[in-house]
Amino acid sequence: MPERPQDETAEKPPKAAKKAAAPRRQARGERRIAQLLAAAASVFCRTGYAAASTNAIAREAEVSPGTLYQFFPNKEAIAIELGGQLLRRAHEMHGQVFLPENLDKPLPELLDATLDPVIAFNCENPAFWALMHGSGIPGITQEHEELHAGLLARVEGVLRSFCPDSAPDEITHVSNMILGIFKASLDLILASEGAERAAYIAELKTVLLRYLDPVITAPHHH
Repeated sequence: MPERPQDETAEKPPKAAKKAAAPRRQARGERRIAQLLAAAASVFCRTGYAAASTNAIAREAEVSPGTLYQFFPNKEAIAIELGGQLLRRAHEMHGQVFLPENLDKPLPELLDATLDPVIAFNCENPAFWALMHGSGIPGITQEHEELHAGLLARVEGVLRSFCPDSAPDEITHVSNMILGIFKASLDLILASEGAERAAYIAELKTVLLRYLDPVITAPHHH
């Protein structure tokens, strides 16, 4: 699906113009853009979005500010490109996590199957957290809210399959609570590493298991 927009734009320029522009932009340009985005990710993680500057990003990428400006007019443009890439990857990852075969597992295995990839994604892409929660860029904020709404709907769907008799508002409250607990725990997980990080991941699973076990196994009274 992501290829479609590129295909449409590729048809528009005349063949000769496309031939001349493509090799230069695609080979050197794409490499340079990837280099700048990786540098921006490091800077955003280290200083936060607000304190980051295009000069700091150029320094991190070991290019001149002039080179950076050939590709991005300002810091916001870099954040939007990086945020867009990370959001696409997050959507793909959520799609792979909430597979029917994962949802048939007992609760402890279900928690492993759903939490581990989401935690790994956030640990491997710390800039995702920095941008989604700290950039204040309207486009990114809106897309992140949509991602969150999609995740909430998926969690509600899982809970509904476990507790078909529960009232819809109860399902919503529990789902929001799960995401709230996850978000708060992710702060601790991202701020630690190694054995400390593993310990917080294990604690998060314990918290969710103890919270959800009675909800899922107990008969419901309305």
